[in-house]
Amino acid sequence: MPAPFNTIDLTSLALKPGEASRVDADLRVAGFDLGGQSYAVEPAALPVRLDVSRTVAGHALRLRLGARLAGPCMRCLTHADVPIEVDAREVDQPGTDDEELRSPYVEDGVLDVERWVHDAIALALPQTVLCRVDCAGLCPECGISLNDVDPQTHVHERAPDPRWAKLRELQE
Repeated sequence: MPAPFNTIDLTSLALKPGEASRVDADLRVAGFDLGGQSYAVEPAALPVRLDVSRTVAGHALRLRLGARLAGPCMRCLTHADVPIEVDAREVDQPGTDDEELRSPYVEDGVLDVERWVHDAIALALPQTVLCRVDCAGLCPECGISLNDVDPQTHVHERAPDPRWAKLRELQE
């Protein structure tokens, strides 16, 4: 099993321009709070693959991982387990004034892997966390899960429109 890490000193890799190194390690990632609900990133020790290539003036970085987001479905509140795949890239050229060539995750030659992983997972999250693609949610009248009942048989009597109340009084 790879050793855990949170940061990597890129200079300690001692790469010459054109050389590359691969780092495989496990990382603990904080969960996410979405819509007032808490979601965990699984597995607890997340396997992360980091490729570091030395360029003439800096580093080209690639991050790959597979994880699952676990927590309540946003429609029916049952357990949801959503797969997440990350393939992120960063470039860091410290001698340039061009912000596009500076990675926010590298400072003084040290790569903050934990922060990069957290941000990369956040960008890969789906807009809606669902237990399944066709989740029907909860009934707005009684709160029962519409995934567990036949929609043809689950009906509620509609309340009369209050705007017609005076006309109904005329009928009585």
